[in-house]
Amino acid sequence: MPLNSLGFDKAPADTRVVVAMSGGVDSSVVAAELAAEGYDVVGVTLQLYDHGAALAKKGACCAGRDIHDARRVAETMGFPHYVLDYENKFRESVIDEFADAYLAGATPIPCIRCNERVKFRDLLETAKDLDADCMATGHYIQRKAGTAKAELHRAADHDRDQSYFLFSTTQQQLDYLRFPLGHLKSKAETRALAAKHGLSVADKPDSQDICFVPNGSYAAVIEKLRPGAAEPGDIVHLDGRVLGEHRGVIHYTIGQRRGLGIGGGEPLYVLKLDADAHRVIVGPKEALATRRVPLKELNWLGDTPLDAPRDLEVKVRSTRPPREARLIPMADGTAEVELMVAEEGIAPGQACVFYDDDGSRVLGGGWITR
Repeated sequence: MPLNSLGFDKAPADTRVVVAMSGGVDSSVVAAELAAEGYDVVGVTLQLYDHGAALAKKGACCAGRDIHDARRVAETMGFPHYVLDYENKFRESVIDEFADAYLAGATPIPCIRCNERVKFRDLLETAKDLDADCMATGHYIQRKAGTAKAELHRAADHDRDQSYFLFSTTQQQLDYLRFPLGHLKSKAETRALAAKHGLSVADKPDSQDICFVPNGSYAAVIEKLRPGAAEPGDIVHLDGRVLGEHRGVIHYTIGQRRGLGIGGGEPLYVLKLDADAHRVIVGPKEALATRRVPLKELNWLGDTPLDAPRDLEVKVRSTRPPREARLIPMADGTAEVELMVAEEGIAPGQACVFYDDDGSRVLGGGWITR
């Protein structure tokens, strides 16, 4: 018997797939398409935080409106749908670390931690408990059958590619996961599929901000989570001059130029956040450029062990294309990346994601450290 579209040698009706449904158009289309193909679909939506609480916001993912939208898609397509309360897990695994990282002067990416610690760990285990053959999500990334094992590749539509946010996916998780939208050429195709199935979310706008951050105001959320966090201190030039006072390091990010409140003279950029001394260090733009990037918490998806330096491509920001680099692993499990061309604005707490030399296959990545 030939393999079905999810890669199993049995009929779709005999293949159970749990679909992680956020209530948005992407995961809704995944669930609808698989249901239409005859798969035994089970939709699961996670309630990640109390949408009646102060953190909630209109249009946020996984809040009340989204649970309602996911449920309607399940009713339209005729498959069961469950809502799981993951509020405590989300706070412990994602929100608390987000706040603490900002207080330490880092620039965290909670969406990666949510995929790593909530969706691809806890929810994936739930899918196995439901006897599902696999779990499918609406992420724009491709899973391909390699010669040795399943491989992770960038989405066909590079503008929507989410590989940067999924670098910490392990091989074991990848074996179980499916990403049915990764081959699509544009978001318009996804919306056309939603309209074809008559889904109410066909025209629903994409969520923009981090789900628990109202209007993109990180500092406001951190002050709510960690009262007294915004302790003022000195803005110090690279040469040691004190130029003014800041409102608390949580209000600043590496590479920031506007809103420093020090006016006049040469344009100055935030170079470093010294949370312990409550100092924001600033300097000229050229001082932002760096070629050496230290990494911790490596995840490696290559075919051969990472036991020697190798040339590959890396992304140090989600919005930048992959660039040539050399990855140098250390004996203690950390690594250093040497960029062939210096990049600006590399910040602790961001991810550095590895790609093969044609920039297609995702080879893992690590967290940028000081």
